[in-house]
Amino acid sequence: LSCFSLQIATTRKLTVHLRPPATCDLEIGLQGIKLILTVNEYSQEEEFERCSHFFQMKNVSFCGCHPRNSCYFGFITKHPVLSRFACHVFVSQESMRPVAECVGRAFQEYYQEHLEFACPTEDIYLE
Repeated sequence: LSCFSLQIATTRKLTVHLRPPATCDLEIGLQGIKLILTVNEYSQEEEFERCSHFFQMKNVSFCGCHPRNSCYFGFITKHPVLSRFACHVFVSQESMRPVAECVGRAFQEYYQEHLEFACPTEDIYLE
């Protein structure tokens, strides 16, 4: 993952008590990664969920955990239209390795499924 992104995440973790971050959920599927921010605008008991971003699996180019601290997880996405990339870094109290493995499995299944359409093996004949 980008060193700059990890620096930002590490610095942010040191100041978390001053301005707590929004909590979020990641829903991972064959089509992509859905980021759902949990917004607590009115009271402790009344929470509203909203999908803030959806990243198509075809635009995910990398995912993984920090090599020395698996509480940090990130993935890199290509912008669907522009020629630019973004690194998304998350931090948790617990290891994020299961999340990285889940994204990895979804990534593999997505490309295996789409590779069959792009390069069908039954169309190749050798004589």
